[in-house]
Amino acid sequence: MSFYSSAFVHTFQETSAIMPAKNYYIEVVLFKFSMKVKERSRSCIKHVTIRKVLRGAQTRRMPHKIGFVVVSSSGHEDGFSARELMIHAPTVSGWRSPRFCQFPQEIVLQMVERCRIRKLQLLAHQYMISSKIEFYISESLPEYFAPYQAERFRRLGYVSLCDNEKTGCKARELKSVYVDAVGQFLKLIFHQNHANKYNIYNQVALVAINIIGDPADFSDESNTASREKLIDHYLGHNSEDPALEGTYARRSDYISPLDDLAFDMYQDPEVAQIIRKLDERKREAVQKERYDYAKKLKQAIADLQKVGERLGRYEVEKRCAVEKEDYDLAKEKKQQMEQYRAEVYEQLELHSLLDAELMRRPLDLPLWPLARSDSPRHQKPVPSLPQLEERGTENQFAEPFLQEKPSSYSLTISPQHSAVDQLLPATDPHPKTNVAGAYSKTWSYREDALLALYKKLMEMPVGTPKEDLKNTLRASIFLIRRAIKDIVTSVFQASLKLLKMIITQYIPKHKLSKLETAHCVERTIPILLTRTGDSSARLRVTAANFIQEMALFKEVKSLQIIPSYLVQPLKANSSVHLAMSQMGLLARLLKDLGTGSSGFTIDNVMKFSVSSLEHRVYEVRETAVRIILDMYRQHQASILEYLPADDNNTRKNILYKTLFEGFAKIDGRATDAEMRQARRKAATEEAEKQKKEEIKAVQGQLAALKEIQAEVQEKESDAVKPKNQDIQGGKAAPAEALGIPDEHYLDNLCIFCGERSESFTEEGLDLHYWKHCLMLTRCDHCKQVVEISSLTEHLLTECDKKDGFGKCYRCSEAVFKEELPRHIKNKECNPAKPEKLANRCPLCHENFSPGEEAWKAHLMSLAGCTMNLRKTHILQKAPALQPGKSSAVAASGPAGSKAGSKIPTPKGGLSKSSSRTHARR
Repeated sequence: MSFYSSAFVHTFQETSAIMPAKNYYIEVVLFKFSMKVKERSRSCIKHVTIRKVLRGAQTRRMPHKIGFVVVSSSGHEDGFSARELMIHAPTVSGWRSPRFCQFPQEIVLQMVERCRIRKLQLLAHQYMISSKIEFYISESLPEYFAPYQAERFRRLGYVSLCDNEKTGCKARELKSVYVDAVGQFLKLIFHQNHANKYNIYNQVALVAINIIGDPADFSDESNTASREKLIDHYLGHNSEDPALEGTYARRSDYISPLDDLAFDMYQDPEVAQIIRKLDERKREAVQKERYDYAKKLKQAIADLQKVGERLGRYEVEKRCAVEKEDYDLAKEKKQQMEQYRAEVYEQLELHSLLDAELMRRPLDLPLWPLARSDSPRHQKPVPSLPQLEERGTENQFAEPFLQEKPSSYSLTISPQHSAVDQLLPATDPHPKTNVAGAYSKTWSYREDALLALYKKLMEMPVGTPKEDLKNTLRASIFLIRRAIKDIVTSVFQASLKLLKMIITQYIPKHKLSKLETAHCVERTIPILLTRTGDSSARLRVTAANFIQEMALFKEVKSLQIIPSYLVQPLKANSSVHLAMSQMGLLARLLKDLGTGSSGFTIDNVMKFSVSSLEHRVYEVRETAVRIILDMYRQHQASILEYLPADDNNTRKNILYKTLFEGFAKIDGRATDAEMRQARRKAATEEAEKQKKEEIKAVQGQLAALKEIQAEVQEKESDAVKPKNQDIQGGKAAPAEALGIPDEHYLDNLCIFCGERSESFTEEGLDLHYWKHCLMLTRCDHCKQVVEISSLTEHLLTECDKKDGFGKCYRCSEAVFKEELPRHIKNKECNPAKPEKLANRCPLCHENFSPGEEAWKAHLMSLAGCTMNLRKTHILQKAPALQPGKSSAVAASGPAGSKAGSKIPTPKGGLSKSSSRTHARR
């Protein structure tokens, strides 16, 4: 055997272990062809051709973007749920942890299929930055909502994020992590945040996450590497031969730039889809060696990337304008986007690069790619989540260019006729089939198509094969779904009429199973719920009323489907109308269906309602309160398990306060408001009673005061009588000449402040002492009237609360015992001077000149005590004291002191300290 023959046998034997038998013949032909090629200039072509054909037997896979859903998170701030991570677009906000949360925080993701992760990309927030993020992976979880135990996950490692101080917290860090791990569940653990002046609530956030990998069953690198070495050995050269530079453009570890996170985060989502379609066509053109067309596509992709970035900027600017309520600017940005997009698409059409197939995408799929089209598992469904099933009018594109992908079954209208689903040309002639009419640009044709379909279904004879009936039903639901999204009211109403007929007449007439009814409801209810958030009030009301009506159909009621949709948590970023409609529907259907075998349970209704108490819209919160009160009327104590404890902290929240007071009314108990009103009434009556007692007590003391005054005058007159006699004539000198006050001098006079007034009758003086005298005050703890100069002594020795006070050795004032250690430790008080050197005011805590007259000057003058609350009223009434009065009161000395010691208060008389104080004077 020749050298070439033996070499071929060796290659054949080794290749047979990794290549299917049907490719042996190809290898022989290629081998003979390669032996004829001698020139070095043509060797590269030979090598590339051989590699292409050998690899063509089993297409090599490349790592690509992996779709995922968020399984759980430890918490989030309102409006920034972890589910936002499932969308990649310029306007996404991503996930944020709750304010002042506990660390670590956790998010669990489930990938659409078991895969080998090659690369993880994280886009961090500009200032809510975690110091460290850990990664864990797992093959599977036992239950969807089961607690995730640490041992189920295998730790991959962690990445550290910079604190962003160099950029002033104005840039976002895109972190790429290369890994090699197999699994279907990925857990991210976020540690303590970096501190900065912007992150005032100590939060962490993640704007976006991107997973790149390939299905685990198709990622056997050993086989791929062995095959590459075999080809190199067969061709007789090193794999690093520079002559082969550029031939590894699709090597096994190659990652397309279109799968990079930065691509989606800066591209308009619609343009991004077009770019991906063009990229697929470019690869097909290269495989078919249509290089001119591939070059044209390459240039178009480069231009479209700039277009997508520009549209993305417009979208961000429009969103910012809406948040600032600058609707003129928002409208301008929208018009710019529409005009620019139309111009670009027109250019693509002129170059034959834009067609119907390119613009096609299923409306039911999310805006991000879940798997590549060349994946053997690309049709594997995402784990069913009601929140993800429908996006409806909440999509970023109100009028999508793309049509729904036809179902696998035939769109049969009747047993004798079937329609082929196809896109219409630009012109819009009168449609000849129902399906064509349903896709017409003319709204009247769309309405006619639905009405014609209604008539066809009504006329279908009994006895038609079940399979034909089911196919017709499913095709009709397909068209109904599209019509429900129609912005024209008459088309929308026609779709509802058709749907009602199918559920209540078509299915019962032909005795189809409950599965068909469930299919009708499950395929249409999410879109109908979306329409309850429409900008048109008429459409909102129509959609909500139909949902309520449909829920009460006997064919639908037993399925308990609609209630399960109404208790799904409200999305933080959902429209106001949508949230209000869902709450209103829930309240109405609860009254119609109750919680017994209806799909509504105490658990799901209460969890939904309690979570809705935190919604940003007032009407939603108000409806949630009404629902909870209605539930309490029916189920009483079992409702309290879903609410926080009834205490003062909880009642600080006005909603919980309203709930607990509502519960009290339902139970027949007095509410807090009623109890407070009763207490206020009792307090008012007590105050009136106390006031009368005070007046009575003061009147008694005034009588005692007059009696004492008479005694003092009598003694004084007896003392000066001998001196007042005239030696020669024996006549008495006038009392005024000796400076002795007459018997009426103390009338209408306050003996404490020296003020004289005609209004100071017995009752007038009582009121003056109790409310207005600047030298007196009421103790806040026992309500007795005491002199301000003796307030400290009163608190320490006589007050009803004296046991709660202690004396500070530094300032000599009375301080609550429980605060005294901190008071002394902080040394914040103003030290007191000895009593002989200064007086100490217990109101303003200042030291001032010693003596009794100094007290008057301090408590009554404008420049004196700033904390005497009675001063303002009194000074307005009498701006300045007359010197004569002041000196007169000073001269009255003992009389004033003695009288003042007996002024009572309603609770047993004036403070005893006042008597001691006057004694010292």
